[in-house]
Amino acid sequence: MRTFLVVMDNTREARSAMRFAARRAAAVDGAVHILALVPQQNVSAFGGVQATIEQEARDRAEMLAHGAAGNLLSESGIMPAISVRVGNGLKLVDEFLAEHQEVAALVLGAAEGGNPGPLVTHFSAQAGNLPCPLYIVPENYDEAAKGS
Repeated sequence: MRTFLVVMDNTREARSAMRFAARRAAAVDGAVHILALVPQQNVSAFGGVQATIEQEARDRAEMLAHGAAGNLLSESGIMPAISVRVGNGLKLVDEFLAEHQEVAALVLGAAEGGNPGPLVTHFSAQAGNLPCPLYIVPENYDEAAKGS
């Protein structure tokens, strides 16, 4: 089954990428996988404090991903798979792609303005070395308005 991987955060461009991936998945009878990233916390004063901060960040990422999954299910009928990973976002996406051969495309949302975001900047420069196509969806993209 063709799977469209979307990196999810609480941004408008991520929601645009999610809608785009859902439409593509529906068109090919595929699936969507949401990857929510949690940055590694660099609090070294107290291990217990760091663990608590990381768990709270992970909980927020999981709630965000589950909320996006619910919206996707109600809008498209597709229930995505969800993964939450802690660490360096660029490295985590690379590792995820290496571990999941079923990923047919990496779908990223580009922020409006001068800087599209660190993931788009990194992966667009590496597009020729990726194991799958890269789709970059503009933040304000509305495919429904385009009539497709």
